[in-house]
Amino acid sequence: MKKVLTFGVFDYLHYGHLKLFERASKFGDYLIVAVQVDEEIHKTKPNAKVLYNFKQRSEFVNEIKFVNEVIAYHQVDEDIKKIDFDVFVVGGDQKHGGIQRAIKWCKQNNKEVVRLKRTEGISSTIIKEKILK
Repeated sequence: MKKVLTFGVFDYLHYGHLKLFERASKFGDYLIVAVQVDEEIHKTKPNAKVLYNFKQRSEFVNEIKFVNEVIAYHQVDEDIKKIDFDVFVVGGDQKHGGIQRAIKWCKQNNKEVVRLKRTEGISSTIIKEKILK
């Protein structure tokens, strides 16, 4: 079985996330979505306005038909080393240092890396801007 892995916060869950999961699921037989725990969000982004806690975000993601398993993560570049997977799918806007280190680790450990373009016209940033106006 070919396992696909992707990471994210998935707080302002939207159509772009749904398309990410749908497209990611096509690279294997089993899609694992790692959702970041609350403590780490606030540690790296102290001013983040998070709508839902980890449990709620995990439940939302778990209900999406393309997702086979939801797991918790703290830091992508550390936690990726502990997960059994074959393909690492990265969203087009995920470019921070942790993702870069995770991609490097994948390449050194014979894991396929796929970077998907973001869905046009939708993002968590756009949603936040509309809500917080």
